[in-house]
Amino acid sequence: MLFAFQFQSPGAELLHLGPLTIRWYGFLIAMAVLLGVNLSQYLAKARNVNPELIGDLGIWLVIAAIPCARLYYVLFQWQDYSQHPQDIIAIWKGGIAIHGAILGGTIATIFFARWHKISVWQLSDLVVPSLALGQAIGRWGNFFNSEAFGSPTNLPWKLFIAPENRPAGYLQYAYFHPTFLYESLWNLMVFAILLYLLFWGLKHGSTLKVGTISLVYLVAYSLGRVWIEGLRTDSLMLGPLRIAQIVSLILLSLGVFGLLQLYFFKRRLPDIAHSE
Repeated sequence: MLFAFQFQSPGAELLHLGPLTIRWYGFLIAMAVLLGVNLSQYLAKARNVNPELIGDLGIWLVIAAIPCARLYYVLFQWQDYSQHPQDIIAIWKGGIAIHGAILGGTIATIFFARWHKISVWQLSDLVVPSLALGQAIGRWGNFFNSEAFGSPTNLPWKLFIAPENRPAGYLQYAYFHPTFLYESLWNLMVFAILLYLLFWGLKHGSTLKVGTISLVYLVAYSLGRVWIEGLRTDSLMLGPLRIAQIVSLILLSLGVFGLLQLYFFKRRLPDIAHSE
């Protein structure tokens, strides 16, 4: 069949160096962080912000975002982790939530901005394109771990999942939606939109208001996450509701409200320090 392609994970381990095992998941997260810091420093220089600030902020973000992403996931899966507490810190096996990372990163950025007396929205505008790119890269960690896939499908781009990785109730199915791929491609599109807006703003001076890039990210990413999450078989749940969809709808609403504040009501966003 034209365009037919079967995805199948080659395994979670990238290579062995003596007693040390390097896993794809950790490698991809590290790559995403390195690329993200360098990209944000480049964008900072283009917008006349000291790029060394971004390097310092990157350390704050890693310290805050990754543990918060793990804690967020563990809390909503506590029934499983309470039986195996030794796995709580086993982040290399997968199990981090981007909404937890966004929460932790936001808190870290606010404290960092207050410490340096700089606009938190200005910092955020420089970071969120890297965040979108990092999400696009990081989703491939789910592929190598054979996790975060969707419902059964026979589409040409189906994902094969080995029996030991299939969720209860789906053992008879071999092929599933590659939701990691859907979200990776969506995040690449979001990344391209944000970069376009950033450089368009540079070309047109102050036309693009501080905070716009961050708000567009909230809207664009959340739109994709709402429908992609609906395909998944392993969503974090709160009763009958999918947590990621609830949070995405909240972030989507905040993004729309913020854009209305900037461009319809002509008001500034709440901030640590104002920046044009």
